[in-house]
Amino acid sequence: MMQLIDTHAHLYSGKFATDRPEMVKRAMAAGVVRMYLPNIDAESIDGMLELEAAFPENCFAMMGLHPCSVQPDTFEAELNTVEKWLGERNWAGIGETGIDLFWDKTTLEVQQIAFARQCEWAKDLQRPIIIHSREANREALDVVKKAQDGRLRGIFHCFSGSREEAQEMIDLGFMLGIGGTLTYPKSTLPEILREIPLEHIVLETDAPYLPPVPHRGKRNESAFIRHTAEALSEAKVLPLAEIARTTTANALKMFA
Repeated sequence: MMQLIDTHAHLYSGKFATDRPEMVKRAMAAGVVRMYLPNIDAESIDGMLELEAAFPENCFAMMGLHPCSVQPDTFEAELNTVEKWLGERNWAGIGETGIDLFWDKTTLEVQQIAFARQCEWAKDLQRPIIIHSREANREALDVVKKAQDGRLRGIFHCFSGSREEAQEMIDLGFMLGIGGTLTYPKSTLPEILREIPLEHIVLETDAPYLPPVPHRGKRNESAFIRHTAEALSEAKVLPLAEIARTTTANALKMFA
């Protein structure tokens, strides 16, 4: 069976409360050998760690502060919590962090501060950073460019942008996280990814969000990553086995 890796899934979400173990086992049965869990904020840590403890060979926790949880009056306390946890153990990565200008543009300045600080932690700890940049590719790239000293690496999660932005991310040492939006009828990703070498791409679900066709409108889960792999195979005119093999190798290299 082909082996796939879901580099970004919120499997500790309350949306999986009724069938979480079964959902993880479905993913494993579908060939998803590893699922990486990005943190949101202080409230999500316990659930994330419980899931990792239940499936230590398959689920891998990351530590960070999501930009949508960055608020002027609380972000310093949240970052202190992240920093404390970073000192407690090893983590698969730092994140998810970044900038989100879809929900709230008024917090841009504190989002930039929180993101830059997490970039420094990623460099110091030599771990990949997972970047959320919804409607904020330019702003996120500006922070990364300022922080990049040759030590920063990671994934631009749920890539959505131009060919030029994709190349800029790659030139900065990052991979592109590709999920269910690749399968959407109006997506421009197939054309863009056709020109991107496969060694710069990893797969993700962002479960329970952004389910791929044919599951749109339903809860997403890691088992559905095969649909994204199939869409990437079609876009790049490459065998599905090669898509699985290369994206899995890319993920293992990133999180090594």
